[in-house]
Amino acid sequence: MKLQESGENYLEMIYVLSNQTGYVRSVDVANAMSFSKPSISRAMSILKKAGHIEVDKDGQITLTESGLNIARRVYSRHNLLTDYLIALGVSRETAAADACRMEHVISQETFEKIKKHIEQIKCQ
Repeated sequence: MKLQESGENYLEMIYVLSNQTGYVRSVDVANAMSFSKPSISRAMSILKKAGHIEVDKDGQITLTESGLNIARRVYSRHNLLTDYLIALGVSRETAAADACRMEHVISQETFEKIKKHIEQIKCQ
C-alpha cells in the first residue's frame, strides 16, 4: 500500500528531528509540525502498523529501515527541489513550500533529470 503524502511528511519530520536532537517523541513532531497531539498520535499509530516506525516504552520514535528509506528519499527531494527553485529566483519561503508539495508527486524519472541538470550547471 502506497504511503500518503501526510505519512511521508511525518517520516521526513521524524528524520529531521532525530538528526537534530537524536531523540524524537510524538510531542516533538506535534510541535514541529504545529499539529494537535491526537492527530500525531493517530498518524504514529498508522506508521507503526505499516512498519515504518517503532515506538519504545518511553515514547521514543525511531524509523525502521523502510521508514528511513522513505524519509531520506523525501528529504533529498525536498532539499534539491528547494535549491533548484531558489536558483530560478523563487523566494526561499515559496520555494520550500512548493518543494514540499512537489516532492511527493514528481516521478523518479523527472527528479533524476532535474538532479542531472543541476549537476551539469554546477560543473560549468
